Amino acid sequence: MKIIYSFLFFTLVSFLIGNTEATNHPNVIFVLADDLGIGDVSPTNKDCKIKTPHLQKMADEGLTFHDAHTSSSVCTPTRYGVLTGRYNWRSRLARGVLGGTSKHLIPASRATVGHLLKKAGYHTQMIGKWHLGWDWDRTGNGWQNINFSKPVKNGPDINGFTNYYGHCGSLDMPPYVWVDTGRPTAIPNREEGVHKNKDPYGWYRNGPIAPDFEIDQVLPHLFDKSIAYIKERANENKPFFLYLPLPAPHTPIVPVPPFKGMSKMNPYADFVMQVDHHMGDLFKALKSAGMDDNTLVFFTSDNGCSREANFPKLKSFGHDPSGGYRGSKSDIHEGGHRVPLIARWPNRINRGQHSKALVCLTDLYSTLAGIIGKKMDDQAGEDSFSLLPLFDGKQKNQRSTLVSHSIDGSFAIRKNNWKLCLSAGSGGWSQPNEAGARKAGLPPMQLFDLNRDKAEQNNLFTKKPKKVKELLELLEKEVSNGRCTPGKAVPNDREISYLPQGYKPS
Repeated sequence: MKIIYSFLFFTLVSFLIGNTEATNHPNVIFVLADDLGIGDVSPTNKDCKIKTPHLQKMADEGLTFHDAHTSSSVCTPTRYGVLTGRYNWRSRLARGVLGGTSKHLIPASRATVGHLLKKAGYHTQMIGKWHLGWDWDRTGNGWQNINFSKPVKNGPDINGFTNYYGHCGSLDMPPYVWVDTGRPTAIPNREEGVHKNKDPYGWYRNGPIAPDFEIDQVLPHLFDKSIAYIKERANENKPFFLYLPLPAPHTPIVPVPPFKGMSKMNPYADFVMQVDHHMGDLFKALKSAGMDDNTLVFFTSDNGCSREANFPKLKSFGHDPSGGYRGSKSDIHEGGHRVPLIARWPNRINRGQHSKALVCLTDLYSTLAGIIGKKMDDQAGEDSFSLLPLFDGKQKNQRSTLVSHSIDGSFAIRKNNWKLCLSAGSGGWSQPNEAGARKAGLPPMQLFDLNRDKAEQNNLFTKKPKKVKELLELLEKEVSNGRCTPGKAVPNDREISYLPQGYKPS
């Protein structure tokens, strides 16, 4: 009997200790804007012409990163990198993005930040734009063959999220249906869409739409859901992780009053101001719930600004969404993947810090593992370096390289100030694209010294053959090892080819 009582006592004490440790961990909110450029917010662009006071306040109270990057210059692959801590090109997705009816990309067996924190006692919630695929009940391809009365399988719940509420693809991709932890909230009762010729900012593809899905109300609706979630968690004795991937300012660009026309520039600038306003509401909710001091909030973007924002119009007001960097969404150049990143955590991060350290959104995994004291497995966060030293005011962390990826599958490798783009053109939608660059007889690769050439205008490929060779060897090592972090070599999910077509190193 004494043995039984001792066992029960030990079990209770272990549970209480574990629960106490969990409740001391910070809440974490990761806000991922969609198609927001590094030049679109004042913390990362002193010449920004769009007013973003709430994000500026967040930066003034936290840490702003000035050399932060997404793993890809488009939506789906960046989301893969954020959640897995692994470069997206190691997965089966070699180029492009998923659609609104695509099957799930991240298998249940792949380690994610959701799994990591859920195992540490967190309640984990996804609210927003998933864009990593889930499995609709259907009899064939396309939304026409979906049975919206049936549950969705293999959504965020298999990737470590206790609950989720969101839509499958970008806000311009049908079907326009909310799914709440596997259950569509309403069955579409009509088809809807707006042609680009009718509204160059607010267009979205034609497809089925549910009666409770209002395109221009999606952004405020998701923030309302998130604020309700924060209030709900305030009554619970366990930390939470809220992954909040926004649909904005991606197309359809649909600011609502009072933000419509507020910027006096164009609807894109209005929409950015609306995002900023909602972030202010989010912080108010945290303070009201008494959770502000011990909540780590990230704000960033999934890639650079899209040309749908109308760069020429914005330029007429002196505004550059890429902040002086070359390129935009989809491109291998800096404007495609260099993004704003702000972290605020009053209990740990001192106010008004700035970091010039090279960081990537894949670094979220290792950062959270460090916070909860979890040693990472070999096949978890393979391309993730902790940001905690930077939180504490250090100038550098362990990351010294960055591998970037464009929409057409082009690679770039960065070490210190040197960047080698393994493409003749932009790797994306900007001109010259790959076909145009080849037709013009441009070199097969581009080498830039970012310290002297922020705008990537002076290609040193033919002048620095030793540097090109060094960077190619480094890329080969990081590709073949299945990781860029120290540790055991692990497999990629597919055979990876990174050299430009027809190029043979000497």
